[in-house]
Amino acid sequence: MLLLIGRGLNVNAQQLKFLIPDEAIIQYAGSIGYLSAGAGYEIFGNKRGNLSFHYGYVPESKGGELHITTIKLAYKPWEIRLKDWGKLYPFNPGFFASYTFHKDLGVLFPKGQYPGDYYYWSEAIRPHLSFNTELEIKPPKALKNSGIRAMGVYIETNTNDFYLINYLQNTSALRIHDIFQLGIGLRVKF
Repeated sequence: MLLLIGRGLNVNAQQLKFLIPDEAIIQYAGSIGYLSAGAGYEIFGNKRGNLSFHYGYVPESKGGELHITTIKLAYKPWEIRLKDWGKLYPFNPGFFASYTFHKDLGVLFPKGQYPGDYYYWSEAIRPHLSFNTELEIKPPKALKNSGIRAMGVYIETNTNDFYLINYLQNTSALRIHDIFQLGIGLRVKF
């Protein structure tokens, strides 16, 4: 029986190549942790889409210890070539969802704590709308044989469902810049 199962699972490395990430990412702030690390994949034939998975951490000293997982999807509709040394992606819309692990946060509010439909959002899950700008540069010649294809520095702003709805319901008290968070990151592309 084990031999049959083993034979059925006989897969070579080329067939699993799609599991190997195309990029490693580190990000400071931006709603996915004080500091986060992730792995990403270039998607679509033109390599203008990114799908990435992140783990973020917020230390106790920065507002309470939190562990956050995030899945991001972004698209780069415009590319500006910068001679032979790089590219600029000026406006990249995206979407991401984060889940915060914490004993006081749940997917739903506890039954009986509030009247039905009083809170319509999840405490732990946040959908976000994001926009970023990325400068991608070719690695220096010293790194030519390292396997690094390019490095990208990006700045990202985002808002989530909770902030956006609060803004729309309180436009006299909130300004549009009050609902956006900012993050900065580095991508190393292989």
